[in-house]
Amino acid sequence: MTREVLNARRLLCPLPVIRTQDKVKQMQAGDQLEVVCTDPGVMQDIPTWCRINGHKVLELLSADHEYTVILEVGGG
Repeated sequence: MTREVLNARRLLCPLPVIRTQDKVKQMQAGDQLEVVCTDPGVMQDIPTWCRINGHKVLELLSADHEYTVILEVGGG
């Protein structure tokens, strides 16, 4: 298992989700991805994308106008 960080700061919807999708395609099932954003919409958008695509949200964090979603890549 690897854990990677995706910097999606200063990107507005839908770009954080698109960048997350592109990064996940390069990863293996069980890997973790930490997506750091400044767009608060990701707190709903990325979990919805994960649910549709079979990935698991491990943690949602919010501090100092930054929003972090930590997800685990699914096998599907």
